[in-house]
Amino acid sequence: MKYRLEIKWGLIFTLVLLLWMVFEKAMGWHGPKIEVHSIYTNFFAVLAILIYVLAFLDRRKNGFGPMRWKQGFFFGIGLAVVVTLLNPLSQWIISSLISPEYFPNAISFAVENGKLSQEEAETYFSLKNYIIQGTIGGLIMGAVTGAVVALFIQKRHPEMLG
Repeated sequence: MKYRLEIKWGLIFTLVLLLWMVFEKAMGWHGPKIEVHSIYTNFFAVLAILIYVLAFLDRRKNGFGPMRWKQGFFFGIGLAVVVTLLNPLSQWIISSLISPEYFPNAISFAVENGKLSQEEAETYFSLKNYIIQGTIGGLIMGAVTGAVVALFIQKRHPEMLG
């Protein structure tokens, strides 16, 4: 299968994301400590980058050998596409099964602290909006992460120049 590693690591990425959401909920960031959620949720980026690095190293280890930056970039894009395709399902699992109270709590917090009107908060903190944000953000951040990781993971060999 041509995209076996992209699918494997896209599934791993999504599983780690779901586990991170369980962790966030357990820490209270979806409920009583929701005021810190917008800060601490960004620490997931460290895990996301680590997963990309591990995926690239797995690609190299599994017979693909050294790669040019362009090959690595396209591998990163493939991984981002798989993660993006899984995004609607993962967002549904998060909002329906892991933390159904997150959206109502986030809406209340935003409105009570004057950050958004009730209507704005209900629009922003919704499954539909999070799926849209995850799709666009997943593709963009996946492409950027893939490009940067490819830069560091690529092997430079004289026979690969050009």
